[in-house]
Amino acid sequence: MPVYNKLVRDLIPQVIEAGGKTCNVRILEQREHLEEIKAKMQEEALEFQEAASPKEAIEELADILELVHTAIQMYDVSYK
Repeated sequence: MPVYNKLVRDLIPQVIEAGGKTCNVRILEQREHLEEIKAKMQEEALEFQEAASPKEAIEELADILELVHTAIQMYDVSYK
């Protein structure tokens, strides 16, 4: 079975299991979670930079915004 070691969201484990496959997940400690958010944000920023169409760019921006909201919540501050 392949090992991905990636931050997952959007109910991905449930989607995998609904497709008849299995996956192992674990809940990260806050420090680990923030590090994974930072890494994912860099990945999404590169994908935004490489977006070939406005639609792709908007999708990457939405991913970045979701990560920003998650990180802000972890620091216990308001987006406003």
